[in-house]
Amino acid sequence: MKYKSIKLGLLTAMGSIILMLSLSQTAIAAGEKWKIRARGIGIVPADDSGTVFLNGNTGQGAGVEVDAAVMPEVDITYMITPHWGVEAIASMANHDVNIDGTPTGTLAAVGGNGTKLFDTWVLPPTVTLQYHFMPEGNIRPYVGVGVNYTATLFDDATDGLETAVGGPVDVSSSNSWGWALQAGIDYEINDKWFFNADMKYIDIDTTARINVVGGALAGNGFNVDVDVNPFVLGLGVGYRF
Repeated sequence: MKYKSIKLGLLTAMGSIILMLSLSQTAIAAGEKWKIRARGIGIVPADDSGTVFLNGNTGQGAGVEVDAAVMPEVDITYMITPHWGVEAIASMANHDVNIDGTPTGTLAAVGGNGTKLFDTWVLPPTVTLQYHFMPEGNIRPYVGVGVNYTATLFDDATDGLETAVGGPVDVSSSNSWGWALQAGIDYEINDKWFFNADMKYIDIDTTARINVVGGALAGNGFNVDVDVNPFVLGLGVGYRF
């Protein structure tokens, strides 16, 4: 089921990009602009976690937190009109998931507050509809609203977690659909190049499931619901064509 969802999300993102590319000849003929940006982004989760549960019904006294990450990002914008544009972004980030609070029960054997449980790669294709306030100015602010699909890939338990539970561990984090808000500024260098500053807030919810598949605790499973909800802060440079 997870991989079907991943395929659906990737196809949605690819479909949006293909749709924009299919309009390129019309856009060029009509004098519209494409913008491509390369940014460095900081992903800062405003996360809120439920309590970790063992086998779904025994509380373990602590939640989890998702750490921040810094990654490169590429996006492309198709300007439908001088004021309205559609942006699609592509990036992939690795995040550690750590114990948050004072664990009890079986989880306490894993470690205390801040102990890493696993890491995951996050692929969050996002498409936004933007409004550009001053499309002919040297400073061009914009806002946007859109949709995000987040796929979690390559979940990997730590050696410490597997040692604590006495056997191998399988980790699976659910994928997520959500909304996105955006605000940014393009600062013109010349008629082709510009600086960019951008901020997004993305609604991301996931459920992490940690299954012990070997050793004395084989068959036990931890699970926790997490609202990741990151702010994505970006600085970069863009090119218009």
